[in-house]
Amino acid sequence: MSRSERTAQGTPKTNAARALDALSIIYDLRSYEVDEADLTAASVARKIGLPAEQVFKTLVVRAASGNHLFAIIPGNAEVDLKKLAAAAGEKRCELAPLKEVEPLTGYVRGGVTVLAARKAFLAIADESIELYDQISVSAGQRGLQLVLVPGEYLRATKCLLADLIKGPVKVSNGQ
Repeated sequence: MSRSERTAQGTPKTNAARALDALSIIYDLRSYEVDEADLTAASVARKIGLPAEQVFKTLVVRAASGNHLFAIIPGNAEVDLKKLAAAAGEKRCELAPLKEVEPLTGYVRGGVTVLAARKAFLAIADESIELYDQISVSAGQRGLQLVLVPGEYLRATKCLLADLIKGPVKVSNGQ
């Protein structure tokens, strides 16, 4: 691996990071220790020093039509599948079975990202993504997050925006 393929901290770049590089998007790569027993976004948020609502998780969803899509929601929220289906123009949606995630995306649970995914599915992000100066998303592997400006993430992923979560956005006052 060439020196240009590593960050200043020596962390290898992922395909997701290279996708941002190709678009000249500025980001920060943050690594953290992976706990296989706790892959939650809340745990990741604590480890990288951001509130859980700014750490967005990427879910792989299967629609009743058979199409797959990505739902990007705050780490402290739960996806509302009815809202997601309406936003996607589908009758129904359900979370894709875990065994389908890696073959569909090229990523394992805890490392799923829209960026450089194996297949380019429709991606819909919760509209709360625009509330923050910076957000974090998976860099395409467990233990590594991308921190960037929401508008740049939306530009890179061509995400649609919609209200996707159950209940109101929970803000933690940076704690």
